[in-house]
Parts: sequence; C-alpha cells; structure tokens
Amino acid sequence: MPIVELYGHEQLRERLAESISAGTLPASLLFQGPRGVGKQRLALWLAQRLLCTEADSPCGACKTCRYVAELTHPDLHWIFPRPRLKDSDPDLEQVRDDYAEATVERAAANGLYAAPSGTEGIYVATVRSLVQRAVISPAMGKRKIFIIGDAERMVPQEGADMAANAFLKLLEEPPADTTIILTSSEPGALLPTIRSRVVAVRVPLVQDSAVRAFVENPVVKKALDAKAKMTTSERVRAAAGAPGRLLTGETDARATINARKIVDAAVSARRSAVYSTALLQGSAGARGAFADTLEALVELLGERARNALHQDDVSAAAAAARAVDAVLKAQTYASGNVSPQLITAKLIRELSETLT
Repeated sequence: MPIVELYGHEQLRERLAESISAGTLPASLLFQGPRGVGKQRLALWLAQRLLCTEADSPCGACKTCRYVAELTHPDLHWIFPRPRLKDSDPDLEQVRDDYAEATVERAAANGLYAAPSGTEGIYVATVRSLVQRAVISPAMGKRKIFIIGDAERMVPQEGADMAANAFLKLLEEPPADTTIILTSSEPGALLPTIRSRVVAVRVPLVQDSAVRAFVENPVVKKALDAKAKMTTSERVRAAAGAPGRLLTGETDARATINARKIVDAAVSARRSAVYSTALLQGSAGARGAFADTLEALVELLGERARNALHQDDVSAAAAAARAVDAVLKAQTYASGNVSPQLITAKLIRELSETLT
C-alpha cells in the first residue's frame, strides 16, 4: 500500500523543484528541523520528484512514482536507526535484509511510524553497505537516491575509521547519478566533518491547516484512533506544527516528563532534587529510555530558546542554547559505558549554572 501523502511545506517544495529545474540542486543535502515535521517524508517526496520520468514530476501516477510511494523502487535506499544486529560484525547481505524487512514494515503502516527508541542507531555495517551500494549503477532509472533519516544516530565505533572516511568522501564527491539526503532533528549532534560536506535546508513547522488535513486523512485517523481518542482540534493543538509527534505515543510522553524533571531540578538548584532526579534515570540497563529522555530535553530546551527569542530575551535564549550544548555532550557520554545516574547528576549541575 502507498505511504500517506506529504502535507505542508509547499514553499519549500517549490524552491526544491526550482533548484532541480535549474540544475542547481546540491548532491548532498541535510534536511534539519524540529522532530515530527516530516523531514523524511519530504525527502521521499524529493526522491519521487527526482526519479519520476514525466514532465510534470512527481506525477504520482507513473510506475516510478508508484514504486516510490510503495517504497519498492530499487534505486531508492532509505536508511534509518535500527536495533543492533545480533551478529557483532554482520555482513552486508544481513544489513540489506534487515533494512528490506524494516522498509516493508513502514510501507505496511503507510509510512506512519514512531521515532526510533534510544537503543536504535545507524551502525558501521550499515554505513559500509551504503557506501558499497553508492558505486553501483542505478537498477531502473537514471539515478539513485539515499535517504539517511535521523542521521545524528550514526554510531561511531572503534576501528571503523575506514568506513567513516569512505562515507565522508561519498558525501563530498558522490557519483554523478547519486543524491544523498540526510535528515536530523539534532544537527548539532552531527560530526562537524559531516555538516561541512552537506548543504543544510531548514524544514519549518507545519501550518495548522496542513496538520488538520493530515489528521483528517482516513488512514492517519485510523492509526491515531488506535493510540488515543481525540478530536481533530485536540490533535492539531497537540501536534504544535509537528504532526509526527502524534505517532510517538506513551514512550515520548514519559521521556518528556523526565526531561521536565531534569530542568526543574536544575532550576531549583536543590541538592536533594539533583540526587532524586538522577536516581529516577535508572542504571546502565535503562540506557535506551535515558537516550529518549535526553532527546526530549534537547527539544524542551530548544522550545525554551525559541520562546525567549520571541520575548526578545536574548540572554535567556543564549543560556538555553548553552544548555543544549551540555545535553549534546551528555548524549555522547550516554553512548558509552557511563551510568545514566552519573550523567544526569553532572548534567543537572551544569544546567543549573547555565539556566539560573
């Protein structure tokens, strides 16, 4: 079944289409913006636009467009965070099979999926597979498209320098028949060597009218009703310009609650609040949930910065930006073998110095 159509971003789509027509579309792009605004869906639309062979592309009706909409086009490669395979050093065929299965699952859900959990990532074997496929000629059309969703989840590993360097070279000089689109809600967490090799495109929040059209789509409504019964107006308000947030559900809610507790503990600056909040994060075994909390904390502090700028409070906005930097460092520690409790205690102290 085809994935749900793209809603909103009309002006951005128009600019991208003009760039394609003028032959000026960069070969390596980074779609960055708030979580849930449809960056990966926009990337799929762009892939359809590039692969469609009709004059008025994407026509939505030709074989190529249908294949893209069904996520079966052989020249479209969609990479996104996945659980680590049980084999510590999987071969490229295992990686391809895993992504083929995961893509079928996303197609079966009409392209409606929740954000990846904190334990999922884009691992070195996946990068090796991507680099290998990039040098192979297109199977069906004149070009191939690689979409790397949640690119900040690319996990560096010891001894993987060769794969990392090959990927950087691919970004810098992709084959003439290749377009690479990275998406990220946390571009600051991407390696500077990656950011310097792509052209960043800001993907804004979706207008309420487009969010309303999205949640009223019968397929979307059925999926959302299975999670919670809400009116259309309630869903539009809850989305706050990022309709993808409606698909995340209970896990995202718990992470947001934990993130708010960390901010509250930092602002209160009470030692008891620091320790009690740190203990709530659990031990090393809770690292996945902790990663979700840190992601929610980045979102929360980003919202704090935007509100401060809206109120012309430059000082508060700068403080929130520094706080985001502290959380990004904590995310680096969390990817290693460090207790979430220790990371949280240190982070709250840093946030307290920054926000108060």
